[in-house]
Amino acid sequence: MAGDFINYTFSGEELMFIWVFHRVTGLLMILFLGLKFLTSFFLMTRDKKPDWALALHTSPVIDVVLIICVVYHALYGLRTVIMDMGFKKEKLLFWLFTALATALTAAMLVIYFTRDY
Repeated sequence: MAGDFINYTFSGEELMFIWVFHRVTGLLMILFLGLKFLTSFFLMTRDKKPDWALALHTSPVIDVVLIICVVYHALYGLRTVIMDMGFKKEKLLFWLFTALATALTAAMLVIYFTRDY
């Protein structure tokens, strides 16, 4: 039974990439969202806002990393759920969800950089 799980989970390079990427994006989301959440208290509770907290909340680099992490993490998680429900075409799902995540990320980045507020 355990051997079947290992072969099913790590049977190709794409699957190992998704496994690692899914964990890394999850950790990055916890780190960056946690930092943004905790430092938001400095921006709400003080009259003089700390420069480092303002820099963190207005940094487009962190926002872009978060957009990429959230989109890929969500779609690769959905791919995992579909595979757990019995769909066996792993490579097809890999390329389909990678293309979908890339297109969705590009669209969200265009919206992010062209907003007017």
